[in-house]
Amino acid sequence: MFLTHQKNKRKLIILAALVIASALAYLLLEVNFGNSKLFRYSMGIRAPKVLAMLIAAFAIGGASIVFQSIINNRIVTPCLLGMNSLYTLIHTAVVFAAGSSSVIASNDNIAFIFDLILMGIVATGIYSYMFKKTNYNILYVLLIGTVLTSFFSSVQTSMTRIMDPNEYDALLSTLVASFSNINTEIILFSVFVLALILFALRKELGLLDVVTLGKNQAVNLGVDYDHCVRKLLLGVTLCIAVATAMVGPISFLGLIIANLGRQLLKTYRHIYLVTGSVLFGMLVLLGGQTIVERIYSYEIPVSIFITVAGGVYFLYLLLMNRSVS
Repeated sequence: MFLTHQKNKRKLIILAALVIASALAYLLLEVNFGNSKLFRYSMGIRAPKVLAMLIAAFAIGGASIVFQSIINNRIVTPCLLGMNSLYTLIHTAVVFAAGSSSVIASNDNIAFIFDLILMGIVATGIYSYMFKKTNYNILYVLLIGTVLTSFFSSVQTSMTRIMDPNEYDALLSTLVASFSNINTEIILFSVFVLALILFALRKELGLLDVVTLGKNQAVNLGVDYDHCVRKLLLGVTLCIAVATAMVGPISFLGLIIANLGRQLLKTYRHIYLVTGSVLFGMLVLLGGQTIVERIYSYEIPVSIFITVAGGVYFLYLLLMNRSVS
């Protein structure tokens, strides 16, 4: 056991070193060091992107591992159950009802708070009820999640079709995941919200190793399982909302990084799993965005690569699980 922990620590240190190298490469590649004005200009553009990628990876990576532990299944992530679609619907509904020129929609911080509150209330209510009624049956959860994703997307599409074209044009830029169009106004506020979530859930996060054992075992060990799961689900919802509000919906990122972390570390300890997932997320986003900007000249957003790779990886996980069973 001790040797396993030591190996995992070394693996995490290597991952952290790769993240730091990727961040430095993104910041310093093709930068004119001889001109101080151009250097400051480049850092003024690139540094907020790096911060946004790190924050998004932290939120999505941590939320995906926690969500998988709640469901007790490694192929389920929040995006597969429609949380991204729900956020898109809520954000579209706010613009549709209040207008893009209203304070709620035009002020980035107010819009962020409003979307976050609505997302937290609606998602926690829907998904906690759904999990309880299905008794966490993975097949029912995936089926209902697929239906909800289609429903949210259909309602959102209907709103955009009857929306004023000018308002739709203003809305569209916030619905497509792109690190070239980052909402830098909410970076500090996002860090504050994530820190608040971690502080509020510090007890529940410490119980994740026990929650993974299942409801009966957790209750026998003195855990208030339903209350703990509801709080964790609220935290997952808010983390996904923070990441989506900042960079847009990124489907399958959580699936990729959470499972890469599990395959690399091979442990039940969530302190390692969450850290590994977050570091993989940072590595994927930093490396992917560097390729997008330096090789493809912004022609293809990084979300396209992640979606394609995630879809293939999802099929691979399904086939592997089937072959094992």
